[in-house]
Amino acid sequence: MSNIITTSAGQRINQQSRVTLHFAVLLESGEEIDTTRRGRPATFEVGDGSLLVGFEEALFGMRAGDDAQILLEPAQAFGEHRRENVQLLPRERFAGVTLEPGLIVSFSAPDGELPGVVLRLFEQTVEVDFNHPLAGRRVIFDVSIVEVTAAADPAGDIASNSVTESADPSPAD
Repeated sequence: MSNIITTSAGQRINQQSRVTLHFAVLLESGEEIDTTRRGRPATFEVGDGSLLVGFEEALFGMRAGDDAQILLEPAQAFGEHRRENVQLLPRERFAGVTLEPGLIVSFSAPDGELPGVVLRLFEQTVEVDFNHPLAGRRVIFDVSIVEVTAAADPAGDIASNSVTESADPSPAD
């Protein structure tokens, strides 16, 4: 489901865009999970990894001034809930920690920290879920596009189909 509320003129979002937007991530119940709407809008370059790929792709074709509510399936959002990401760990790995279901614990991983949620406690083990908390859930991505411009290329120049000529061709001193 994608319901664009308004349409405006201007550059469309594509793979070479820098986008400023306000967004809210909602559960189907309407519960708000995250938002920029009470603060400053977010800015990202398509493909920079700051938004989930499914969220980015849902924005393609939109322009500044557009508003949309986009229903994303789990595979497009935070992934399916994977049973293999729920693990039993020995209690001794939690020495000094007061354990209870729902507690978020952090583990060192080769590429940084890996959070997990304690699900159940047993005599010798602790069941921990390493899935994203929203894995397996459909979410609504409620967006308002503020600005769409060409993204900077790796050399730091603005990516564009046009060539800009300098007003002053003389060399700098």
